[in-house]
Amino acid sequence: MKKLYKEFLITSEPLNAEILSAVLWELNIDGISEEINCIKVFTHDNNITEESIKNLLDELKKNNLIHNYEIQENILYEKNWNEEWEKSREVLHVTDRIVIKPTFKEYSPEENELIITLDPKMSFGTGDHPTTKICINFLENYIKQDSKVLDVGSGTAILSIVAAKLGASKVIAFDIDEWSLLNGAENIRLNKVENIVDIRMCELKDIGESEFDLIVANIQRNVLTELADELNNKLKSDGIIILSGLLESDRQVINEKYSSLGMKEIDFLQIDEWIGAVFRK
Repeated sequence: MKKLYKEFLITSEPLNAEILSAVLWELNIDGISEEINCIKVFTHDNNITEESIKNLLDELKKNNLIHNYEIQENILYEKNWNEEWEKSREVLHVTDRIVIKPTFKEYSPEENELIITLDPKMSFGTGDHPTTKICINFLENYIKQDSKVLDVGSGTAILSIVAAKLGASKVIAFDIDEWSLLNGAENIRLNKVENIVDIRMCELKDIGESEFDLIVANIQRNVLTELADELNNKLKSDGIIILSGLLESDRQVINEKYSSLGMKEIDFLQIDEWIGAVFRK
């Protein structure tokens, strides 16, 4: 007889899968899947309840990382979730030139295509999310040969790898959690860009380097506003900063903050309710 497991459907405003997943992995769960309008959490642990999830989400709400949320609990029969998750991953054409493929998918590239191979450990950071697509589009348009790049909140290191493949000579990628360091380093090795991408587990204040030609930051609005001055100080004169992880409602706040630092918005892209902007110092 098949075993039962719990499935929790979680929606939030804003729906930031990266933040939600980061805190939910603190529980004894078996997996997380990012859907179009929610995330799904799977577990066999009967001690994980709606209340235990609620406690974590209340902390996010308290810190203004989400405004509200809903949780729905279902009891289902067990499946091979690794197999199910892999079935849902496809080769992704982000632009005409940039293609992202999981390690377990075969793909024969067309001429001039850049192939990014990922071994994602979670469902985000695979290129599916609109904000990742926005950043990749901007990187393709604004990376110059031999650029010095800073990837803020690097996650799977997908944006660092794209930057390296597009011609950056030096990329510093950093995030604050160990998972990002381990998975990012693995993906960097898979794509043979270890000589270009330097991945670290730290905060922005720990980055000693400055005078970056381009900075990319795909993180939530409150962090982008808090770090604005530090990011500005890391960017060289006439440098480019790509910002995403933002909702349409965030645009005015971001524009006001970065414009106040002497930056000018030079590009904008929206996919569904998600936006990204490019500023020049």
